[in-house]
Amino acid sequence: MKWVCVCVLNDFPRFESVQCAQKAKAALNGADIYAGCCTLKIEYARPTRLNVIKNDNESWDYTKPYLARRDRGKGRQRQAILGEHPSSYSENGYGAPCPLLPLPGNSRYKLSSVDVPDMVSYPLPQSSSSYSGHAPSSVAMVSGLHPSKMNCTRIFNLFCLYGNIEKVKFMKSVPGTALVEMGDEYAVDRAITHLNSIKVFGKRLNVCVSKQHAVIPSQVFELEDGSSSYKDFAMTRNNRFSSAGQVSKNIIQPPSAVLHYYNVPPCISQDHLLRLCKEHDVPGFVKFKMFDAKPSSKTISGLLEFDNKTEAVEVLTVLNHYQIRIPNGSNPYTLKLCFSTSSHL
Repeated sequence: MKWVCVCVLNDFPRFESVQCAQKAKAALNGADIYAGCCTLKIEYARPTRLNVIKNDNESWDYTKPYLARRDRGKGRQRQAILGEHPSSYSENGYGAPCPLLPLPGNSRYKLSSVDVPDMVSYPLPQSSSSYSGHAPSSVAMVSGLHPSKMNCTRIFNLFCLYGNIEKVKFMKSVPGTALVEMGDEYAVDRAITHLNSIKVFGKRLNVCVSKQHAVIPSQVFELEDGSSSYKDFAMTRNNRFSSAGQVSKNIIQPPSAVLHYYNVPPCISQDHLLRLCKEHDVPGFVKFKMFDAKPSSKTISGLLEFDNKTEAVEVLTVLNHYQIRIPNGSNPYTLKLCFSTSSHL
């Protein structure tokens, strides 16, 4: 039997399968333990197996109720922090579920009858409603796309921050909706977690798991900007999760008002970048920072701060992977953007 660990704050609950771990993460990541505070942050953990040697207020193995230790001199089992172990509710040890506290109200969540695995039932977030209807998929469905400002390349520019992109196809039968085939279901999960409900060009995106398990290049048509409704990105060098080295350099971040830029030629200044924003009809940054570079360095990097997160998202969507050409240069430089860990400059 396969088990999967996820990290919740500094705790490591372990689930029976990848699908169970995905459901739990989708349901609880970003939820507030108390109204407006103590927000849960859940990521997949590096350990794939947990070794629990005792059941107490710091660890618990729900498959081995006999590990429950007894208090010295008291002759009774200790209780778990969130309630008694389920073995206390039936003679065979696997009866009624553990009576955990309900999840506090949160506007990001909606009530659902879908069960989160392992004895606790919570509402699923709107971003992951598709988990309830079918098995996980490496294809995401994105709706709410601006009809004239979004195309396959711009979807790639935004979604590539959370996993490799294989194919992107706009649906002719559903205007403003596209299918994005990613490297695996974990990439889809990260995209849902960080991109669902964000605003891009005045429209709010809805990102969920698709019922499709692959993107088929059928019914290809021309988008409003003249580009193709289908594009294959499997061989592009701009995918950022194609090797262990690339993966280790990626910091998965939610959209923020500060962008990190890199792979820019040293001759490019603040004014050049501002002019680039103006030429592509996207908001200009309000603060600029260039990192110190060695004299022999062939590229520079730094930070760009915008008035708000929405502006930064639009700039990244349009200018990520823009080809910067310099006089007498043999090859263009590919401008690379990502969301920064810094909240302000």
